[in-house]
Amino acid sequence: MEEPTFEGIEVAVAGTRGELHLNRPEKLNPLSQDTLRDLAEAARWFNSNPDLKVVVVAGRGRAFSSGADVTAFAGSTAKDAWNRRRDADAGRVMADALEEMTAVTIAKIHGHCIGGGVVLAGACDLRLAAEGTNFSIPEVDLGIPLAWGGIPRLVRDIGPALTKELVMTCRPFDAAEALACGFLNRVVPAEQLDQSVEELAVLLESKPKLALLATKRHTNAITEEMVGTMRSWSDADGLIAGLGDPEGKESAARYLARMKGADPAAEQ
Repeated sequence: MEEPTFEGIEVAVAGTRGELHLNRPEKLNPLSQDTLRDLAEAARWFNSNPDLKVVVVAGRGRAFSSGADVTAFAGSTAKDAWNRRRDADAGRVMADALEEMTAVTIAKIHGHCIGGGVVLAGACDLRLAAEGTNFSIPEVDLGIPLAWGGIPRLVRDIGPALTKELVMTCRPFDAAEALACGFLNRVVPAEQLDQSVEELAVLLESKPKLALLATKRHTNAITEEMVGTMRSWSDADGLIAGLGDPEGKESAARYLARMKGADPAAEQ
């Protein structure tokens, strides 16, 4: 089956293995609305490949993802309420599409994993990160609530108390803490990340397909009952409200001023 072409991501399939790379390394792989829609389309394309067992999700260059392009969302040119809401909802659609993929997904995380990048990783089944990876969820500092189904996914992985702390305070956390709290499966030295992901993917590919993929579906069905993501349809409304909130705009301006001249990843 011919591989589709996207502007900000790359996809490939070989046998039972698929790969999805965020591919805007010069910007540390931000998640624009176009990229979010491409990710959802790519997930649906992977589902059309019947032999797939595993898909590795990664970022080119120095980072997994610097997160949502908030300025693009704030500057949406959509002229009516429905299309503005559609734009704000693109991240939730992306995360749901990734989570609903038939194949087992492995997030290969390095460098920076910020905001929407954390949601993208959280929509994957398994997560390996390099030592030294920087995590943060700066949405509240940007005047917006964490959207895209990020709250229920974090609650089911790390619990409600730590979810509240990390999202409300916007404090950075490292790979060791992400592992200790249950967000990651494994942390490895940076030079061993490729090998570790490869070994895990090969191990999964060696398993019988029916039992492997049924286990994923069974586990996801249980977690959906425990902490469902269906109500996240309303996340877009909170995002739109936050983008229009005067106090939120002031906070975002202060945050971006603090980050000016710093690593672009810190700007989401």
